[in-house]
Amino acid sequence: MYDKQDAIMRQIKIGIDVGGTFTHAVAVNIADYSIIGKSCVPTTHKAAEGVAKGVVESMLDLIRISNIHPDEVILIAHSTTQATNALLEGDIAKVGIIGLGRGFEAKLAQKQINLGNIELSPGKFLYTYFRFADTGKSSWKESVPGLIASLKDEGAEVIVASEVFGVDDTANEEFVVTEAEKLNFLSTSAGSISKLYGIRVRTRTAAINAAMMPKMLETANMTEKAVKESGINAPLMVMRSDGGIMDISEMRKRPILTMLSGPAAGVAAALMYIKVSDGVFLEVGGTSTDISVIKNGKPQIKSAQIGKNRLFLRTLDVRTLGIAGGSVPRISGNKVIDVGPRSAHIANLKYVAYHQNIDSESIEVEKVQPLKGDPSDYLALKTRLGNERFTISPTEASYQLGLVSAVGHGEGNKELIGKVFSKVASLLNSSASDLAEQILKISALKIKPVILQLVREYKLDPELIRFVGGGGGASAIVPFTGNFMNVPHQIAENCEVVSAIGAAMGIIKDSVERNIVSPNENDILSLRQEAINSVLKMGASPESIEVTIEIDNQNKKVIATAFGSSEFKTSEMDKAALDENGLAAIAAKSLRCKPEQVNIEAKNEFVGIYTYLKNKPRFMWFGGGSEKSVRVVENDGTIRLQVNDAQVNTTNKNGIKTLIGSIVAENTTFGDAGALVPDIFIVIGRKVLDLCGLITESQIVSLAEIEVRNLSENDMLIVVSSRKK
Repeated sequence: MYDKQDAIMRQIKIGIDVGGTFTHAVAVNIADYSIIGKSCVPTTHKAAEGVAKGVVESMLDLIRISNIHPDEVILIAHSTTQATNALLEGDIAKVGIIGLGRGFEAKLAQKQINLGNIELSPGKFLYTYFRFADTGKSSWKESVPGLIASLKDEGAEVIVASEVFGVDDTANEEFVVTEAEKLNFLSTSAGSISKLYGIRVRTRTAAINAAMMPKMLETANMTEKAVKESGINAPLMVMRSDGGIMDISEMRKRPILTMLSGPAAGVAAALMYIKVSDGVFLEVGGTSTDISVIKNGKPQIKSAQIGKNRLFLRTLDVRTLGIAGGSVPRISGNKVIDVGPRSAHIANLKYVAYHQNIDSESIEVEKVQPLKGDPSDYLALKTRLGNERFTISPTEASYQLGLVSAVGHGEGNKELIGKVFSKVASLLNSSASDLAEQILKISALKIKPVILQLVREYKLDPELIRFVGGGGGASAIVPFTGNFMNVPHQIAENCEVVSAIGAAMGIIKDSVERNIVSPNENDILSLRQEAINSVLKMGASPESIEVTIEIDNQNKKVIATAFGSSEFKTSEMDKAALDENGLAAIAAKSLRCKPEQVNIEAKNEFVGIYTYLKNKPRFMWFGGGSEKSVRVVENDGTIRLQVNDAQVNTTNKNGIKTLIGSIVAENTTFGDAGALVPDIFIVIGRKVLDLCGLITESQIVSLAEIEVRNLSENDMLIVVSSRKK
């Protein structure tokens, strides 16, 4: 029975992840991040309400089975495949575009804003219709209702307003939006979606956003209604494609930000729940594996594309491969020649691992064609008396080699797996272990080049890399691949619901981008404040907000990203602190040394700075000397930052400017792009201020001073720095 007194003591976040097959919901107690309950329902792709129905069903089921009172819930957040699926399937609205401009801009507008039909995927298009209003004419505003009416007659269902250089002044675009809304049209201004120059890409991004709005609005309304009817008054949030969360009212205006929010939820869990500071996160399902990089405690971001169309949209850099826990082997003769991309689910084959009884002695090997156009050599198994067909996949192979430690949705039938592998191996003139190794080696060889490419692109330090596996199929792929590539690995606790946990623990986030040729300190601070204001508006606690600034010199733009939680993490909410020996052991494991070789170089109330001085290899008369590796470790054992070949300094707010100047003077290097200032991190209490995205000393000093201005002179600042390589 629910006890009101117990409820008052609990604060619960609910996270919901919409997967390809199942929708998972979890309840997280934010006092200690423990999992109170889990729920799983089939994803409702074919329901009239779409995947929103499964979101609601999983939430209500979770509340019931976990005995949660509505008053206990402080936040609900969910990922969604609705935006991505709508684009891939062409289930979107037709878009009417009104271009705006005057004089020379008018000619540019008519050429660049008229997009035609946008190919989203093979055979699927976003249909657009175009009208133009010359803002140089005094009567242009009176013409707008007629332009909207003519677009409606042509088939437009939503309206986009886009003006050349509209990011400098959005008044004209917003006038068109207001007129469209008076006529009951959902509408988007291009300037509200992106502040970047590039009229064609900005208009394309706005058009795709507008095309999603009817479907996403329907989803948002249904979900919000169900939450209110359940008696929960907590904020309703949605995962963004960059790994943060935003409130549902913001999603109504910018649904495009939810693209790829499914993979983003897993990465959010890697950051907030598994506490990965540097590594490669592999979220493994039954059909595909999503691979992403975390560096210095941040996921890596890229510009999004739909088909061949570039967008002004920042998404996590997630590489998706058609290899996973349920991938079906292909055979030729007696050899396994490939694994996947078809999965057991798609091929209508059962997993041996999750079956109770198969007459293994009567097994016969068949070759099947899962879908029309597929190769017809996928491995299927049948028995003489049974009508069902089975297969062996990386899941069974990993069990066969004793590599499964986390069972996810349920433990496999090890005895049956062994019998089936022995029988199939004998039919293929192999041994059971060799057959299992063939399957997993082919799988690992598909993943290896993708990871090596990510290592090169993001200049990852090989000594800091580890694989972290999430998803129900993690144990099928990650342990063998880690061993094969000689990389440490771990499987996340509660791996099968890790994305739902990520949604629950996601941070409120927003990014603001602007084209600025030579950004000065005022430009940077203004953009920083705009990002802060956005997350404050969505409910972030002021004390929790952190901001990173990135200056893209090549593309002449500045990006400010603010993030924070809906509640400020106080010391009372921390996990139990470890003693010095425990923290030193965690640091030593990460530093790859013995605990007695670890030095505590600095410490504040929340974190310790642990270092290891190691000798650099010497060849002939080159090299030699030593370098310092640094780990910033929270009192509960969470590693917040890993930096090799680094320096550690301490100061207070009065000395930060002088110290930064000294670090920059001593450690600036020079490359093809000119001077490269060192990477600098400032530990302020429990926060780690990342200044690596800035490119001049004055920019670094300005941002540092704004962050420390409210501190007292007695507050210690810890500065970790390293030369760019």
